[in-house]
Amino acid sequence: MTDSYVPIEELAQYLSVKAKTIRQWIAKGYIPSETYIKVGYTYRFSIPQVVAALKQEAPPTEDKLENEPVQQKLDFCEEDDL
Repeated sequence: MTDSYVPIEELAQYLSVKAKTIRQWIAKGYIPSETYIKVGYTYRFSIPQVVAALKQEAPPTEDKLENEPVQQKLDFCEEDDL
């Protein structure tokens, strides 16, 4: 496996949202199961795969879900940053 998987807190920090928001996006299907692995009660995420999935179908924002569309947050993410 060549992908690096990170905990939910690191993904949330990378996307500038709360871990609770990531959990909501998982439950609503915005973050597809092929972008993470579940180990016991914890999740590990492939950041490049999650970003690509979110760019395909942008979930609601954090304050609705923060009053800033996630797509705007993701626009700064260049492929080189991943």
